[in-house]
Amino acid sequence: MAFQLTPKYIALLLIAVAVIFELVGDIFIKKWAIESRSILLLVGFAIYTIGTVFWVFSLKYELLSKAISVFTILNLVLIVLASVLIFKEDLSLINKIGIGFGIISILLIEA
Repeated sequence: MAFQLTPKYIALLLIAVAVIFELVGDIFIKKWAIESRSILLLVGFAIYTIGTVFWVFSLKYELLSKAISVFTILNLVLIVLASVLIFKEDLSLINKIGIGFGIISILLIEA
């Protein structure tokens, strides 16, 4: 029996790839903001563009309202983690609770 991806899983995979590209683009743009090196800004925009292509294709397999919710929340959670780990930014208790609610909301949306 061959393994077959359902449209739901294809959409989730495409959204996850789009989020990863967005995350990497955000990191380059944040580094540009700190270092003022134009190449970082250009690379960041190029990576954003690639992420947008994956995002657009995800819409072939999922409703916009559901896809945008998962994309936005997953993007938020990963950006916050990256900002803490890479840029040593602080999170308040309220921020941590909000991230927790974001993770719960993704689980509820995809249930």
